Amino acid sequence: MSEESKTKTVTSPTPEEVKGQAPAGAMAQAGAGAELTVQDLTVIRSIIDVASQRGAFKANEMAAVGTTYNKLDGFLKIVEKSQKDANKAPAEGDKKEAEKK
Repeated sequence: MSEESKTKTVTSPTPEEVKGQAPAGAMAQAGAGAELTVQDLTVIRSIIDVASQRGAFKANEMAAVGTTYNKLDGFLKIVEKSQKDANKAPAEGDKKEAEKK
């Protein structure tokens, strides 16, 4: 067997391919609410934490779960810090304008 026949490329399905597989209501709902907010990601982080504490993951899955949790946690900490910084910036700008008057 040659090396070419051993490797297989996997691609994501196109919307047309998925359309035939999912119920019409699910497709409409997915299209209408296909967004994730920072709050959604925070909830997902909590779900992962609770599930791991309750033993929902097998030992061989813990590395992948932990890595994903750490990435999500790091991302959320960066977002939270940038939101705090953005909230401070307008307040500081208002103080400087008040001092000028």
